[in-house]
Amino acid sequence: MNTRKLGKTGYEVSEIGLGTSQLGESFGALNDETAADILKTARSLDVNFWDTADVYGGGQSESRIGGFKDKKGVFVATKLGRNGGIFPGMTGFNRKNVKLSLTGSLKRLGVETLDLAQLHCVPTDLLRDGEIFTIMDDLRDEGLMRHYGASVENVEEALLCLRHSGVATLQIIFNLFRQDYADEVLPKARAQDVGIIVRLPLASGLLSGKWNKDTRFAATDHRNFNANGEKFNVGETFSGLPFAKGIELADQLKQMIPANYPLSQFALRWLLDHPAVSTVIAGVTRPDQLRANADASRRDPIDPALIEELKGWYADKVKPNIRGRI
Repeated sequence: MNTRKLGKTGYEVSEIGLGTSQLGESFGALNDETAADILKTARSLDVNFWDTADVYGGGQSESRIGGFKDKKGVFVATKLGRNGGIFPGMTGFNRKNVKLSLTGSLKRLGVETLDLAQLHCVPTDLLRDGEIFTIMDDLRDEGLMRHYGASVENVEEALLCLRHSGVATLQIIFNLFRQDYADEVLPKARAQDVGIIVRLPLASGLLSGKWNKDTRFAATDHRNFNANGEKFNVGETFSGLPFAKGIELADQLKQMIPANYPLSQFALRWLLDHPAVSTVIAGVTRPDQLRANADASRRDPIDPALIEELKGWYADKVKPNIRGRI
C-alpha cells in the first residue's frame, strides 16, 4: 500500500483508508465477527488510516475499534458534533460539551489522546463565527487530541475552515459526481499543508458500478431513509443525485473509461491522481470490498486527456442534477 503525508499532522497514512460507519451498522446489521474480519483485513493490507465518529451506532463503531487489539501503527480519526445527547439540535458547542464529547470518544477507543478529532458537519454559522476553532485549539493544547480537523458538506465550509491555522485536515465529499473542490479548495489546502481526507468516494455506492434502477436497500440504510434528504443533508447520500439519475450517469461513465477497468477502482484512482488528496476512505461491509479498494493504489495514473473529458462531462451532465449546496 502506498502512503502519503496527512498534511501538517506528519502522519504517513495509506492512500486507501477505511471508513467505519458500517461498524456502527449504518448500512444494516453487521455482526461482531464480520466487523473484526474487516479490521483484520485492513491490517493485512496496511490500511492504516481508520475514520470513525461518536454517532456511528451510538458509539458502537468506536467501541469495536477500541476493542480491536492489533492497532500498532494505525491512525484513528474520530468526529464530534452530531451527538444529539450532547449537542441537541446541533447547538451547544461550548467548551464543556466539546470536551465531554471528546472524553467519551477517548473512553470508547481506549486511548489517552486522540490521533485526530474532526468537527462533524457542524452548522456553517458555527464555522463562520470561528469560536469553535479556539475551543479545539485549547483542547488540543490540553492533550485531548494531537490534531484536529473538520468534515464539511460543501466548498464554502471548507474555505471557512482553511482560515484557521489550527485546522490540520479537511474531510470532503469529493468524487467523479462532486468535482468542485478541485478548483479552489485543493490548491489552498495543499499550499497550507492541510491534509485532505476524501469521504463518499464512491457516491454512497453509485460508483461501484454494480447497481441498477431496481436496486433496493434495507430500511435502516441511509440510502433508503435519506435518499432525498429526509433525515439529514441531501448531499450526503448519492452525492446529492436522485438515485435513478445517478444510475444513468454511472452507466455513462462505464462507456467512457478503459475496458476491463472496474468503475469503483477507476473512481478511486481518479481521486488519487489529485496530489492534494492524502487518503480516501470508503466504507465496506465485506473484507473483499476492502481488498478491491486497495488495488486502486497500485493502478497507473489515468490519462490526463480523459481527466479533462470527465471534467467537462461533470459540468454538463452531472452538476445540474445535484441537489443541495455544492
